[in-house]
Amino acid sequence: MLTARRRVVASAAAVLAGTLLLASCGDSDGGGSSDAKTLRLWHYEAPNSAMGAAWAEAVREFEAQHPGVKVKFEEKSFEQIQKTAPMVLNSSDAPDLMEYNKGNATAGLLSKQGLLTDLSAEATKRGWDKLLSAGVRTTSQYDTDGVMGSGKWYGVPNYAEYTMVYFNKDLFAKYGIAEPKTFDDLVSAMDTFVDNDVTPLANSGAEYLAQQYVYQLALSRADRSWVDSYELYKGRTDFHDAAWTYAAETFADWVKKGYVAKTSSGTKAEEAGVSFIQGKAPVLFSGSWWYGRFQAEAKFDWSTTLWPGSNLTLGSGGNLWVVPENAKNKDLAYDFIDITMSKKIQNLLGNKGGVPVAADAAAITDPRAKKLITDFNTLSDRDGLAFYPDWPVPGFYDVLVSETQKLITGSATPDAYLDALQEAYDKGAPKR
Repeated sequence: MLTARRRVVASAAAVLAGTLLLASCGDSDGGGSSDAKTLRLWHYEAPNSAMGAAWAEAVREFEAQHPGVKVKFEEKSFEQIQKTAPMVLNSSDAPDLMEYNKGNATAGLLSKQGLLTDLSAEATKRGWDKLLSAGVRTTSQYDTDGVMGSGKWYGVPNYAEYTMVYFNKDLFAKYGIAEPKTFDDLVSAMDTFVDNDVTPLANSGAEYLAQQYVYQLALSRADRSWVDSYELYKGRTDFHDAAWTYAAETFADWVKKGYVAKTSSGTKAEEAGVSFIQGKAPVLFSGSWWYGRFQAEAKFDWSTTLWPGSNLTLGSGGNLWVVPENAKNKDLAYDFIDITMSKKIQNLLGNKGGVPVAADAAAITDPRAKKLITDFNTLSDRDGLAFYPDWPVPGFYDVLVSETQKLITGSATPDAYLDALQEAYDKGAPKR
């Protein structure tokens, strides 16, 4: 889940479109030359999320294929791995396999620092390169500058992701509001909720949701060349252009209008998700990583829609399996990755509410899961995946969090907000 990802392939149009559910995959041969008895695994997916459920099954499959070997799963939070990975991976305490954020500022930076294992030979040997479409594998490869889209393989995604508007159909019905089909519908709905003393948007200013609202607003006024300039350095990024200015001013206005609570400046993503699950927030804009959990925990009728009025939205291949350079049991790690790419695990991931990269179309039977994948294919067919706002430069995630918090509290104007983003971006972007 989460943010921080990137790529250098100019177009994501091919992203899974024709291969998302049709690719074939062989099971792991259960091999690996290591005689170790433990595979240390770190990831940050919730147990009842699609990925968490699929990977728990992958653990059982791995242990069945590797008699005498146990998987030692160590639960970490996204924020914990985001902040400590460089230090941990540069020590003897590195895990054998880890889920990590994709993109220039994260996986790209670690690859440049020599902290990740080159997976190119394994990707070819095990066929991972054939399973992943061009758009999805963009975030798997990094050049010597740590820029995604070409070079060596340093990570493997076994799912894809994108953002959408989740809405509580019961709350919409309670207040006589039609399901949003257009952007004006969404704004009108938020006005009605505010008139009834209901804060419409779930938000987390202390983590990624708030910055993603801003980025989506900018994307609604942007095109592919704008994204390529921002994410792939194929032109100059001006944070005072029409798209970014509209985004900052609109988000600040939404706070003033009560669409976003000022108190959400210190809220975590988990709190925002729980507010939707508990039926308190009628709308949440976030990623497909929540889908399985909402299926399992929400006790009301809910649905989703792509962000209305925009051809672009946040999305990419999923976070990466990376093997630290200091991992002690690399062969076991490769075997585990292979199992997560198998049809059995891919089909399970799809039916649990994830977006698989190598499942059988006929094996996805859950109606909501089918809609999730159909909407993703709609998005990818129109070249609509625009990655994530924190991807371009190292440390930009923290800058976006702190500066967007200022927009929420009103301690910074939109103009000052954009100045701060420009300064941080220009300082961190490579000179290409």
